[in-house]
Amino acid sequence: MLPLPTTLVPSAHPHIITTPARTGTHVELRIHTSLTVFEVAAALWAPAVSGFVVTVLVHSVDTATGLPRHLPTAEPNEWARAIFADVDAAQGYFLGAVDPDTGEHWDGQLAYRLYLDTDRQAIRVPAQVVGCPHYRMRAGDGIPRFGSSPPPDPAR
Repeated sequence: MLPLPTTLVPSAHPHIITTPARTGTHVELRIHTSLTVFEVAAALWAPAVSGFVVTVLVHSVDTATGLPRHLPTAEPNEWARAIFADVDAAQGYFLGAVDPDTGEHWDGQLAYRLYLDTDRQAIRVPAQVVGCPHYRMRAGDGIPRFGSSPPPDPAR
């Protein structure tokens, strides 16, 4: 069962789903979902804000060795969107193959975040909490879009 951002509680232990990948041979997905509280002071051009951050980490590993395996982003993106859909998947952010708290690269892991206000409504990422680039997950095709530009036209 998918964890819902509206019912998750802050915990030191993430909700974990383990499932075979549809798009890779001998690849398993380990999906960690957690909710943490944040509160940031006002900064230049940014108001004070508090709320919650839902973090989804999708680890792709070899089923035989447990070592990281490459997997195209489409399937992990679908999982993040499904978890965020309880609130608003279009407000989610793709962070990439990084530790979302440090910005350090991690092989075999993709990170996603959704920021919620204290009423658990989706909000834009507060500038004061950005530790690495955040790319909005706007498109319905499971591909994160960078910025607000439309995707390139392949016919050109």
